[in-house]
Amino acid sequence: MIAWLGPIGDVLSSSTMYQSMMRFAIVLAFAAVGEWVAERAGTLNISVEGMLIGGAFTGGVVFTSTGNVLLGLIAGAAGGAVIAFVQANLSHRLVTDQFVVGLTLNLLVLGLAFFLDDHLELNTSVATVWEIPLLSDFPLIGKALFGQPWPMYLIVPVVPLAWWLVFRTRWGLEVRSSGENPQAADVSGIRVNLRRRQAIMFAGLCSGLGGAVLVLGQISVSRWETGHVGLKGIVAIAAVIFGGWTLRGTLLGCLLFGYFFALQQTLPVLGYRINSQLASALPYAVALAVTAVFATRTRQPRSLAQPFVRGLT
Repeated sequence: MIAWLGPIGDVLSSSTMYQSMMRFAIVLAFAAVGEWVAERAGTLNISVEGMLIGGAFTGGVVFTSTGNVLLGLIAGAAGGAVIAFVQANLSHRLVTDQFVVGLTLNLLVLGLAFFLDDHLELNTSVATVWEIPLLSDFPLIGKALFGQPWPMYLIVPVVPLAWWLVFRTRWGLEVRSSGENPQAADVSGIRVNLRRRQAIMFAGLCSGLGGAVLVLGQISVSRWETGHVGLKGIVAIAAVIFGGWTLRGTLLGCLLFGYFFALQQTLPVLGYRINSQLASALPYAVALAVTAVFATRTRQPRSLAQPFVRGLT
């Protein structure tokens, strides 16, 4: 037992660990915040993984072509929105099973990205680091919170924007009504499937932006590979479940999973040997355990994952 105290102490006292944790958590947060909005509308948006991949690949293509980080981020958001448009219309216009649509889109986007990756040489680049004076000098967490590449700071307006949309606008009230009681919402004149499609589009924009941030704000290697996304979209869904479908809890889940993603990278840097397969599987094992525990202990939107057809109860 005492032998574990050394590694634990080294990890807790490593500023590199906290920087890495925040970078992973922020990428997860882009996808998870969008997923949270979609699920509050009643849609279990399985295709969030495809949106992340689409945003990362599109952002990489535009950045390689232009060398402009901002254009890459915009393109990434647009790439995620394209995937969201397909998901939204198939599942909430044609009433196709949303699970089937989501899984199919994930596989389609993943396969397409692997195919195009063999024919394109995509470059990545960590954007300029913005260090906020004085705050970035705090021990341990200063660089993690206030010394990140500038695309990471885009999560700062995204989170309050999502909260404001859901809780302080008529649109958000209609979205929440669509996720809780779509039949009653329909009787009140709310276009349930339209609101669900719009919520998915918001999720696509956020996830696509998160994928582009992964490429242009985190990956330090010069060559991007499709595997860098690494099922982070699925982990983002687990973060929403962990958070009990609350925004605050969702962000806490992103920090938790970001910690385990960072742990697998930080331990070797600190000189500790760990089985690579075990380290790679750790974040997903934690996500699986969290989903199994919290999915039955928290209250989800009552009509989550249930299709809406007018006139049917």
